Amino acid sequence: MDIIAKLAQELNIKVQQASAAVKLIDEGNTIPFISRYRKEATGALDDEVLRNLFERLTYLRNLEEKKEQVLSSIEEQGKLTEELKQQILEAETLVAVEDLYRPYRPKRRTRATIAKEKGLEPLANIILLQMTNKPLELEAEPFLDAEKDVNTVQDAIAGAMDILAEGISDEADYRKYIRDLTMRTGRIVSVAKDAEAESVYEMYYDFEEGLAKLAGHRILALNRGEAEKILTVKIEAPTEQILQYLAKKTITRENPNTTATLQAVIEDSYKRLIAPAIEREIRNELTERAEDGAIRVFGKNLEQLLMQPPIAGKVVLGWDPAFRTGCKLAVVDSTGKVLDTTVIYPTAPQNKVEQSKAVLKKLIQKYDISLISVGNGTASRESEMIIVDLLKEIPKPVQYVIVNEAGASVYSASKLATEEFPNFDVGQRSAASIARRLQDPLAELVKIDPKSIGVGQYQHDMNQKKLSGALNGVVEDCVNKVGVDLNTASASLLEYISGISKVIARNIVAYREENGRFLTRSQLLKVAKLGPKAYEQCAGFMRISEGKNPLDGTSVHPESYDAAKKLLEKLGFVPEDICGGKLFGISKKITDYKKLAAELEIGELTLQDIVKELEKPARDPRDEMPKPILRTDVLEMKDLTPGMILKGTVRNVIDFGAFIDIGVHQDGLVHISQMTERYIKHPLEAVSVGDIVEVKVMSVDLKKKRIQLTMKL
Repeated sequence: MDIIAKLAQELNIKVQQASAAVKLIDEGNTIPFISRYRKEATGALDDEVLRNLFERLTYLRNLEEKKEQVLSSIEEQGKLTEELKQQILEAETLVAVEDLYRPYRPKRRTRATIAKEKGLEPLANIILLQMTNKPLELEAEPFLDAEKDVNTVQDAIAGAMDILAEGISDEADYRKYIRDLTMRTGRIVSVAKDAEAESVYEMYYDFEEGLAKLAGHRILALNRGEAEKILTVKIEAPTEQILQYLAKKTITRENPNTTATLQAVIEDSYKRLIAPAIEREIRNELTERAEDGAIRVFGKNLEQLLMQPPIAGKVVLGWDPAFRTGCKLAVVDSTGKVLDTTVIYPTAPQNKVEQSKAVLKKLIQKYDISLISVGNGTASRESEMIIVDLLKEIPKPVQYVIVNEAGASVYSASKLATEEFPNFDVGQRSAASIARRLQDPLAELVKIDPKSIGVGQYQHDMNQKKLSGALNGVVEDCVNKVGVDLNTASASLLEYISGISKVIARNIVAYREENGRFLTRSQLLKVAKLGPKAYEQCAGFMRISEGKNPLDGTSVHPESYDAAKKLLEKLGFVPEDICGGKLFGISKKITDYKKLAAELEIGELTLQDIVKELEKPARDPRDEMPKPILRTDVLEMKDLTPGMILKGTVRNVIDFGAFIDIGVHQDGLVHISQMTERYIKHPLEAVSVGDIVEVKVMSVDLKKKRIQLTMKL
């Protein structure tokens, strides 16, 4: 198989783009580096296409390897025909290769292999030829052999039938037909093991749907209900049609001596051997497809969350709400340094509201706090009420934001948090994290395992290796899109930079602590284990503000410094003008990019990137994202009435809709059908995590704590 041509066709890109990308990947370049600094080679493929290409490249290479193993195994057995070889070479999936290999795979002892050991294969062939004019009992007599435990003609015929059943089951073409037909016309059926029991799976207690139409989130829900022993799930295949197909393929002559036996063989082969295997394969395939879809949604949600704009220049009070153990507070300055921590008890059972307000007023006064970041966990609602009351009592304008605290407890109990805050308890660390994830969501959230950030569905039921790989890729892309300040970035942030491993990230921090600030990017080469290849991969994503070379503060790669300097000279500027913001509008001075790129001996796309970067050095792509809603007042669920129009933040996007934070304790659900007037296949076509949207209240169920919203205003 021509892998490059296949990739180009699948991803709808040119063959030379696929070829260049594969070459760069094989040379050890990272996806962020290729996407950003090798646009000329790949024709500007973005990181999403490159990641898909890398995933498919791995699959197709595994497929080729599998084909080689299968061919050599069949050849060793002396059974490889030209036709079979061709079929294996042309197979496009691992399943197809497995089907073709099935008859030749070394088998554990089956009923058929035992029957062959008893010498019953010739009898099986007689039945299959369908040409005998004797009853099978007579044909079977010569095969009786007490030593081999073939004592009766019935034993002999049964053994021969086992051989035939396995032969039918091993036919690759039959399996493909049955699998495709079942996928097209089969149904999935689930019933409750106990129809009276209450559970979240009630809608699946008596459920059936066509396999072809089954949505990903339903597949994952059925799997989970089955794993929790609440549901029994099975696939109903078009059995009659399948048996007719197998009969047509197997029974080639009307022979009263063999037809009934072959009918029985076909039924046994399908029900005992083929159907259970096909059901397993289909369930696996459906699960894999559902997981891939869920991982894609999770990745998109995660990207939106990580790319939320930082709130810079404010002293923030982080508030980790709780009841019995009190609310933990942490005051964090504009650089993320923790200035103070304390615990207050304004919620039940202590209800020390007035004492808590007094503490808060002192903190706000002392540290000039202008923003409170409240976690959305237990007691968040009660804490919000107290904050709103407090804001009415103080002259200084202070605002608050409810932030998604998913993962804060995971982080605060982690080894990393212990190293970062050795003298803090878990609650204090959690409050500091809640404050910082408002100041710089990306820098804070990279410290938490992406699976724990709470913007997915069914993440614990999925292939964990695949999920981790995909989510780590998302984090890596986000960190590299934004870039890091080499002199302030934590090891957890640095390890996501292109070309930097965990060990090198720690070494960078150690070097900084020992030698003081980095003054130039080239100093990175003095860091232990950071060689020329890692430097090439990482340098462009590391920024140094107020360093020796103004270009080190931009995302211009060191390999392009000479070209950048020549460009500045040509336009009548010096590198120092970069920091002074004097280069805004230089793109208007360039009339012919192609000609200028040739003069500077760089590619046209690289030149465009350099110009863009010099105009707005170290620009933050997050600035274009919607800013969080800052609140000063509060709504309760009982205040909501149908028809009310509110602004809200998208907290999570799932297959059937999106959850919106509208400032009451319970997020409201906008069902996919209520998102737009046009038809959409998935909610992600209309909204993303972090979006600020206008919604109208459709219904409120106080008892079930459910709010139905619509975006169709």
